[in-house]
Amino acid sequence: MAIISKEVLDDTIRKATATFSRAFMFPGFDEMLPAGEYDIETELSAPVDHLSPEDWKASVLIHLHPRETHPGLARSLTVSLADLEFALMLDGLSTQELTLAFLEEMLVDPLVRLLMQADEVSEAELRYFYASPRPHEARGAEAVNRSPVNKAQRALDDKFAIQSAENEGMPMHYRRAPN
Repeated sequence: MAIISKEVLDDTIRKATATFSRAFMFPGFDEMLPAGEYDIETELSAPVDHLSPEDWKASVLIHLHPRETHPGLARSLTVSLADLEFALMLDGLSTQELTLAFLEEMLVDPLVRLLMQADEVSEAELRYFYASPRPHEARGAEAVNRSPVNKAQRALDDKFAIQSAENEGMPMHYRRAPN
């Protein structure tokens, strides 16, 4: 992971090369980009003719590698400077640090917290689960049964079993589609 500055075009745009050592993604862009060197152009300050310079945010134009299906097609992607810095930061982390960053990001999500509460999974259980990345086969049956994923699956199975028992012997009602 590195950014090597090449040249300054003018006071607002700087060209450089960003090198990623592993595949990466940007928020809002659903393609996994391969590791390698990418030419980037960073716009550091608002253009002179920008309507509201105070609302302007630094942006980066990344020249993407062509797809194998369209080798002659030049592609580019504009992202915020913060997104590029975050991708470069993740690229420099070890696997354990990446796991920790993923866990921290997951724990601040209110929907994840709600699901944890509904499934009776504590933050400590998740931290323990992600702190010991052992293969599934190596873990004993007891550890598998205590895992948050297994707890959630058991809760869904129990809910379905209860619902099935409650509806046992009841006639099925089908709705007809309107003509």
